[in-house]
Amino acid sequence: MRRLLLTNDDGIDAPGLAALEKACVGLAEEIIVVAPRDPASQIGHRVTTHEPIGLTEHETDRRYAVHGTPADCVRVALKALLADRPPDFVVSGINYGGNLGRHDVYISGTVAAAREAAFHGIPAAAVSNFHRNDLPFSWDISAARARFALDTLLREEPLADGELWNINLPHVAPESPAPQVRHCELERAPLEVAYERESNDGGHHFLYTGNYQARGHDGISDVAVCFGGDIAVTRLSL
Repeated sequence: MRRLLLTNDDGIDAPGLAALEKACVGLAEEIIVVAPRDPASQIGHRVTTHEPIGLTEHETDRRYAVHGTPADCVRVALKALLADRPPDFVVSGINYGGNLGRHDVYISGTVAAAREAAFHGIPAAAVSNFHRNDLPFSWDISAARARFALDTLLREEPLADGELWNINLPHVAPESPAPQVRHCELERAPLEVAYERESNDGGHHFLYTGNYQARGHDGISDVAVCFGGDIAVTRLSL
């Protein structure tokens, strides 16, 4: 009986987690959710070791809210909540926004949760959905594409010890062709960032003004695949 652990970095009440739960129905006989109580995006692989980690239990539907980081959630799940029988696979997401290229995978809480599972020898996947400001967004479509990607990958060659999948779903116009799963490498070029300096009560502060949707790519990387309308899948190693 396959046991699946779901988590995220947008918080237990995030619509992306609900979409992931919908996507995973039928992929395992048992699904457990252990996710942050509050949004915890872009904090990388931060963990809590010097203060208590709170827990809110919803045992009727196997849902637990951890008062900590995405990596905390996986640690608590593997070493406490599910220590008697660890999950067979861990899925983190669905993140609202892409986690593409070498830059993103190190700051992403979504990827960190999947990476933490890989540290413990549990195969895992991080699922994110690139977002375009000029198109309507549908979590139902996101769930369907996540299901297609996960079902495809679970049927393929298993991940080796210390590996995880980084999956990025595209955001395309409704009339576009159905996205296909394409294996690719991480974009190596750094994410271009920009800041606007403003005065503030006699001092200064900086406002981030970078344009994620305009980031460059080499034409074949995960950024190129996802921006081009397909599902970008990268096999990451620890």
